[in-house]
Amino acid sequence: MTNAAESGDTPRPPGHARAGDSTHPADRPTIRVDARPEVGRSISPDLFGAFFEDLNYAADGGLYAELVQNRSFEYSPEEAADWHALTAWKPVELGGGRGSVGVVTTDPLHPANPHYAVLDVTVTGEGVGLMNHGFDGIPVQAGASYVLSLHARRTKGPTSPLTVRLEGSRGTYAEASIGEPTGTWTRHETTLTSSGTDPEARLVILATGPGTVHLDLISLFPEATFRGRRGGLRADLAQAVADLKPKFLRFPGGCVAHGVGLGNIYRWKDTIGPLEGRRQQRNLWGYHQSAGLGYFEYFQFCEDIGAKPLPVVAAGVCCQNTPGGPRGIPMDEMDSYLQEVLDLVEYANGPADSPWGARRAEAGHPEPFGLEYLGVGNEDAINPEFRERFEMIHRALRERHPEITVVGTVGPNPTGEEFERGWEFARKLGLAMVDEHMYLSPRWFLQNTRRYDSYDRSGPKVYVGEWASRGSTLRNALAEAAFMNGLERNGDVVALASYAPLLAKSGHTQWTPDLIHFDNTAVRLTPSYHAQRMHSTHQGDVWLPHTVTGAPAAAPPPDPLRGGGVAFTTTDTQVDYRGLRVTSGRADYTVEVQARKNAGAEGFVIGFGAVDTPDHYLWSLGGWHNRSLTLQRRCDGFVEDLDRVPGPIVTGRWYDIRIEVVGSIVRCFLDNGLVHMVEDDRTPPETFSVSCVRDSATGDLLVKIVNLAPEELVADIRIDGADRVAARATRTVLAGDPVSSLADPHISVIEAGKAFECAVSPHSFTALRLRADGEPV
Repeated sequence: MTNAAESGDTPRPPGHARAGDSTHPADRPTIRVDARPEVGRSISPDLFGAFFEDLNYAADGGLYAELVQNRSFEYSPEEAADWHALTAWKPVELGGGRGSVGVVTTDPLHPANPHYAVLDVTVTGEGVGLMNHGFDGIPVQAGASYVLSLHARRTKGPTSPLTVRLEGSRGTYAEASIGEPTGTWTRHETTLTSSGTDPEARLVILATGPGTVHLDLISLFPEATFRGRRGGLRADLAQAVADLKPKFLRFPGGCVAHGVGLGNIYRWKDTIGPLEGRRQQRNLWGYHQSAGLGYFEYFQFCEDIGAKPLPVVAAGVCCQNTPGGPRGIPMDEMDSYLQEVLDLVEYANGPADSPWGARRAEAGHPEPFGLEYLGVGNEDAINPEFRERFEMIHRALRERHPEITVVGTVGPNPTGEEFERGWEFARKLGLAMVDEHMYLSPRWFLQNTRRYDSYDRSGPKVYVGEWASRGSTLRNALAEAAFMNGLERNGDVVALASYAPLLAKSGHTQWTPDLIHFDNTAVRLTPSYHAQRMHSTHQGDVWLPHTVTGAPAAAPPPDPLRGGGVAFTTTDTQVDYRGLRVTSGRADYTVEVQARKNAGAEGFVIGFGAVDTPDHYLWSLGGWHNRSLTLQRRCDGFVEDLDRVPGPIVTGRWYDIRIEVVGSIVRCFLDNGLVHMVEDDRTPPETFSVSCVRDSATGDLLVKIVNLAPEELVADIRIDGADRVAARATRTVLAGDPVSSLADPHISVIEAGKAFECAVSPHSFTALRLRADGEPV
C-alpha cells in the first residue's frame, strides 16, 4: 500500500528515479526526499511552542518558586469551603510563651491585599508566632540557601527582633534573627542555609518580645532559582520547559484568562509591580492565584528560554461555563478595557519613556520584549455579546498596532456548530489567525493527520492552541507525533501549535493528560513530553516533498455502531425510563425511549452501539451541569464530544428520545426535533507517518518517522538533489511498550549519505538529523 505520497508528481532532477522503482525489496518502506535547493514549501518557523496555564497547581506550589503557602493571608472560604485566612499556617507558643494570633484588615500593607496577621504576645518565653507547612511541606536541601523576607510593624511593646527558623523531623535546620519591627510597615530580609535535607520542612516566625506585631507577605525562596533570578522560578521545572525549545509560550491560559464571572477575568495590570500591590484572586480551577508569577515574570521567562510571548486576554466576556452563562463587560466600560489591552502592547513593546514602557523599565527591563502575537478570547461561545466586544478589540488593535498578529477563537471543539460559527466570524473580520482546540482519543489524531491538507490557504492561519490525546502512554505520544507530522506538512497554514496542559502537581491535578508531572522534589517527563521535544528540536522552516511506498497498510478502526445494545446511565441524577423499543433492520436500527428527570444536577445518558466494548456511542442529555445536549463517541476507552448544542433537561417532564443509525450516519431526535446528525469516521488510523523538512539556518535535513506497527521495519531512505549529504546521521528514537507511561528517547549515530537504510523500531518515533556540513555527493 502506498502511504503518505505527498509529492507523487513532483519533477525529479535528471538521473533520479521515482520511489518504488529501485531494486530494493518491495516489503520494506522506501522514503524518497526531494532535497533540491529550489523545491520545498516555506512553513512557519514558530510552529511548535508551549502552553502555560495556572492549572494543576502549575504556578503557586509549582513553577513559581515561592515555598510559603498563603503568604499574604488572603485565602478565603469563597475559594474552598475549608479555607480561611490562616490556611497553611498554625499558631505556635514555644518555651512558655503565651499570646494570640489573628488576622485583620485595618490599615493594611496595601489595599490590594488587605489581610495581615496580628501577634499579641503576653508572655514571651521562647516566642509566639506562626508556622507554615508550605505546599505539602517545604523541601530543603543540606547546604542550600533560602531567602526569607517579610513585612512587619510593631504597634505595642518595646522593639525586639523576630526569630525565623527552618524546622523538620530532625530538628532545626536554620535559624536567624530578622529586623526589629517599628511603628511603620518595613520589609526585612535574611538568608537561611539549611543544615539538613527534608522534603517536609516547616517555616517558623516568632515574636520574641511582649507586645503586638503585624506580619504580612512572608516569603521564602530558594536562592538557586532558574537563571538565578530573585523571587523567580523553580529551577528544575523551568529547565524542563526550556528543554522543549519552544518557539513561543502562551500565558495565562486557557480558561483562567477569561475567568469565572467578570470579576475573575485575568487582568494583566493586577500582576505587575511590587508583590504587595498585586491583586490576588480565586483560581478558576479551584485554588488560589497569588499573581507572583505575573506578566513581567512571564515575559522575562520567554526571553530567558528564547520563546516568543503569546499572551491571551479576555475578549470582553467571561467564561461561558460561569454559573448563569457568559456575560460581557458593560459597554460603558469597554473603552477602558480596550485601553487596557492596548496598554499591554505598550508594556511589552513601548519605549522606556512611554507610560507603560516606563513601568517595564522600573521592573528592570528597559528594552522591549518584542511582542508579535496576542490572543483575544478563549473557547468563547460565538454569541452577540462576544462578537460585538471582540470586534471592538480587534479593530482597536488593527488601528493602533497593525504589527501585532491577533489570534481569535473558534470555540472549544474542532467540529460542530460553534466551530463553524467561529470560523465564519473570523473570515468576516479577516482575522490573521484563529485558535483551534482538541482533546480527543489517540485514534482521532491518527485519523486526522491530514485534517489541514484541505484548509483554505488564503484564509486565516491556524493556531492549534490546546491539544492532547487522551491518555499518558507511549501510544499517545506516537499518535501525537504522527499528528505533528501532519501539522508540519501543513505548516504554511498551521502557524503555531502547543500541547496542553503543560504542568501537573501530584495530588493536585484537575485535568489530565499533562505533559510534565512533578512533586516538591522531582520532575517526571511523560512520553508525550519526549515526542514534543523531539519535534521541537528537529523543526525546520521548509517542508520537502517526499514519497513513501511499501509502508504497512492501515487497518480500519472498530465499528462503534454495530453489535452490543443499549445502556442507560446518570450522574447524581434520578431518572425514570419507559417504553424502550429497538427496531433493527439488516444494517440499520432505531432506538426509541421516553425519559423523565426526577431530581439531580444533570440529565440522562443513553449508550448505543457496541456498548460492551471500549468503542461505542453516547448521547448525553443535560450534561455539563445540565447545560448541553452532547453526542459523544467512546473511542479507545475515552469519551470525546462529536457535537454539542445548548439545552437543559427540565425536571419532571417526559421526553421522547429517538436515535436513528443508518449506515455510518447517526441522527438524534428530542421530541421529534433533530438535535444531532453526524457521520462516524471510518478513516483508517495512520500507522506509518513521515515528515521531511530543512532547517534554513543550518541547512540540515530532518526526517521524522512514526511507526505504530508491532514489528521492526527497515526503511530505505533516498535523498535526491542535495549538493551535500552527511555520511552519518544522528538518530533519536522513542520506543517501547505502547501501553507504558514510561519511555525515554535513545540517541545514536548511524551511517547515512544519499542512500541508506534505517531500522525503525516497533511502536516508535524516530527523528533523523543529517547535517549540512556532510561530505559532498
